[in-house]
Amino acid sequence: MTATMPPRSKAEETGAAEVSPEEVIRRAREAGVQVVDVRFTDLPGQWQHFSLPIRELTEDAFVEGFGFDGSSIRGFQAIHESDMVLLPDPASAFVDPCLKVPTLVLICDVIDPVTGQHYTRDPRFVAKKAERYLVESGIATTSYWGPEAEFYIFNSVRFDQNAREGYYHIDAEEGVWNSGRDGGQPNLGHRPRHKEGYFPVPPVDKLQDLRSKIVLAMEAAGIEVEVHHHEVGTAGQAEIDMRFKTLVRMADQVMMYKYIVKNVCYEHGYTATFMPKPLFGDNGSGMHVHQSLWKDGQNLFYSPDGYALISETARFYIGGLIKHAPALLAFCAPTTNSYRRLVPGYEAPINLIYSQRNRSAICRIPVYSKSPKSKRIEFRAPDPSCNPYLAFAAMLMAGLDGIKNRIEPPAPIDKDLYELEPHERKFVKSTPGFLAEVLDALEQDHEFLTEGGVFTPDLIETYIAYKRAKEVEPIQLRPHPYEFFLYYDC
Repeated sequence: MTATMPPRSKAEETGAAEVSPEEVIRRAREAGVQVVDVRFTDLPGQWQHFSLPIRELTEDAFVEGFGFDGSSIRGFQAIHESDMVLLPDPASAFVDPCLKVPTLVLICDVIDPVTGQHYTRDPRFVAKKAERYLVESGIATTSYWGPEAEFYIFNSVRFDQNAREGYYHIDAEEGVWNSGRDGGQPNLGHRPRHKEGYFPVPPVDKLQDLRSKIVLAMEAAGIEVEVHHHEVGTAGQAEIDMRFKTLVRMADQVMMYKYIVKNVCYEHGYTATFMPKPLFGDNGSGMHVHQSLWKDGQNLFYSPDGYALISETARFYIGGLIKHAPALLAFCAPTTNSYRRLVPGYEAPINLIYSQRNRSAICRIPVYSKSPKSKRIEFRAPDPSCNPYLAFAAMLMAGLDGIKNRIEPPAPIDKDLYELEPHERKFVKSTPGFLAEVLDALEQDHEFLTEGGVFTPDLIETYIAYKRAKEVEPIQLRPHPYEFFLYYDC
């Protein structure tokens, strides 16, 4: 599409200054926008939307909002209390880089029209409350977030599940399994072997141009991209890294990121997935989340005298993440498929320890730079199937709980955790192995989330009930294809 919004100022990008509705409308019309798309996030973490002509976007709309049926949205209202309102955030405005008709996107907050208050189950509101609680705690004034969302790009995917069959079939031109294919066309080879996709140049990396097109679309939407590359997995595993931002802004960008990846791939005849583990025998897709706390322009996680140059504050923050990790994973690794990834091997961060370089630790301290500004914590268990608003807010609340209560993490380990002696290994705890377990953990351990009213008991109860009824129990009921391999001749 040809319409583009004028670039954001640095203040607008970080949320340090308000953007007026009048300015959004003026800039949209200058850019030739014809349609306005209002978007919000449901409880599991999918974008929802509807659209209206540009003439319907007035300054009053930013005050009065747009009505919609909340009973049709996952995790929201019952049918007898369905009326809800979307309130556009003018600072979120961008022109959709994927649509042919010039379209302005506005990310919205959800309002209860009866009370006039923010809706407690709106994930974006939870993230806003977490940022507010950080300031009220007096610990810090700002948190910065840098997620590394991985994904796979395939050429084809087929799947079905019914009373008599259940299957999936994935194919990708880049998949190493196609090395022996004879389909009437020349087979030109050059494919990454399993776990060898990090990171050869073309022609082994066949998706360089496609990733670059995704990056250009992200930049057009206002996302600052730092790097893109092929990831470890064969068959098109990829990663695109965004420059760090504040919590709510980065959660917005994760939603934009996933939308743009899927649509640019779709436009070019590919299909992208953020499933944590779509391929057996190769690396899963994680979303390692870099995070730091700042106050008065100073990085609170840096100390020149600490292990890996981290401060006591950072160490206690890690302590909170590790202590609450089983409950955190209900939001950070929130699907049954997440636990196909969180298994030993494949660089899986299942060990509840921290380390300055070890990628199988749940918390890693990057040591690429000695600059105080660069010091941060990398929490490696999350994956990109999560709702970023809830996941980021939950991690922040766990870290703050660690700081407030001076929670010491287990001592760091810089050895290969899979080669530890038995007497060493027995002291290293692991993450839970199933979604049902982390939901039970969240049910038992959530007081740290409800501090300051950031997460409400209603949201937590609704989330747990939804996950059990819609994901855990349906998976338990259905025969698995591999069970036929194991048991058909019983």
